[in-house]
Amino acid sequence: MTTTSPSLADRILSSFPSGSYCLGSLFRILEIVESTGVPTACVECAERPRMIINPEFVAAHAETPEKLLMLVMHELHHVVLGHTRLYRRVEPLDNLVFDAVINAMLCRLLPDPGCIALLTDFYKEDAFPECFLRPTEGWRPELPETPLPRALLTPEYEHLAPLYRALYEGRGATCSELREAFSRSCDAKEVDGLVLLGDHRVDGEGSSSDGDLECRAPVLLEALGRTARSWTGSVSSMLPGQFSDQLNATQVPVLPPNRSRLSGLLRRIGGCGIPGRVRRRMDSPTPIASPVPRSDRRSVVAAALGIPMLLHRHVLASPRLTPDGPRVHVYVDVSGSMSHITQPVSAAVRGCGEAVHPILHLFSTVVADVTVAEFGRGVCKSTGGTSIECVAEHIRANGIRRAVLVTDGHVGTPSQRAATTLRRVRLGVALTPDNPTRGPLEGLVDEWLQLERRQP
Repeated sequence: MTTTSPSLADRILSSFPSGSYCLGSLFRILEIVESTGVPTACVECAERPRMIINPEFVAAHAETPEKLLMLVMHELHHVVLGHTRLYRRVEPLDNLVFDAVINAMLCRLLPDPGCIALLTDFYKEDAFPECFLRPTEGWRPELPETPLPRALLTPEYEHLAPLYRALYEGRGATCSELREAFSRSCDAKEVDGLVLLGDHRVDGEGSSSDGDLECRAPVLLEALGRTARSWTGSVSSMLPGQFSDQLNATQVPVLPPNRSRLSGLLRRIGGCGIPGRVRRRMDSPTPIASPVPRSDRRSVVAAALGIPMLLHRHVLASPRLTPDGPRVHVYVDVSGSMSHITQPVSAAVRGCGEAVHPILHLFSTVVADVTVAEFGRGVCKSTGGTSIECVAEHIRANGIRRAVLVTDGHVGTPSQRAATTLRRVRLGVALTPDNPTRGPLEGLVDEWLQLERRQP
């Protein structure tokens, strides 16, 4: 009988403990490819993302499921941590810093000796700076004091011992501290000679260091963001203090969709959810099916045809609480393209129900009213310019008390009369992502929201 060796993709998927790390949805969109074109592994951050693994490296250094798990998690963390938000990662020293950070995090997240063996077998503890890329022999996360690698027991490097312990004990070590220490204590040749795990290709090759991942790989970021919530929180708690602050600052932001954030802004401006806010009790018609006979049209026709009816349609008046007080009016700036905001604005208005006025106000140099359905179909009434004066006049003429503007902020400087009108209303502004500014409306707005590019 002939047996077929499992593929590298199968080995990767089977290396994750059942039910752990919530990676099922991620690997449904992340294709696993074997290639010797990368030194170890990388995630190709593109519209159709791929995880590329070097099978020769796996055979030589990640031959066990635990080591393979560590390698894959290392590469995923390169994307999760969004390193380009700190540095451009164009220097080998930056790559060393981030690998040291990731390896320490993973050792505390996956402290099993079989997992950390990838690092302890690959890097030497008697050489600097690679000793920072691995835990020392006998390391355990529960130890009161981390034993030092042999390289840091020498007079030349003993001053770096507190930084190493801070990194592997979880007391906190920032990327800036590591970079400064490495730059003073090792030369470029020592750094260039290190083989690092993960994606360290040059900019422009689809690497996670290219930046602008939200535009290049939105599907990957969304799936990885959902996945990372199961482990980034535990990592943050393992590494508190300054390092935790740095981690939170460098993670790829996992933001709610624009429609959800717009709905939140509309509800806050409308006063929904404020303690003590009075709401009306109203009867809402709710259709139900009941075996109790009722003379509705369908039942009458069925009876006339001799068709027995098991269920009859009824309408019940179900009491529900609805927001009281004036509704929020939505003004949308249509001086430029609005294709990227049509869907989230329409969905947010529909989702807020009676808290929001059902008619949208499109403004350029005049205000034009459209229904939500028309706006969703792309109906646009614009004069081409933009002026906040027409919005203020519309608010004043209609006695509006709550309003939300969706605009890039380039609306011209309001006159004294317009500014007085805007100060009298509860005003929220959702800034679109293209070249936004707060300048003209600064001091007149109660709450700001910055919308993100390429989010529904």
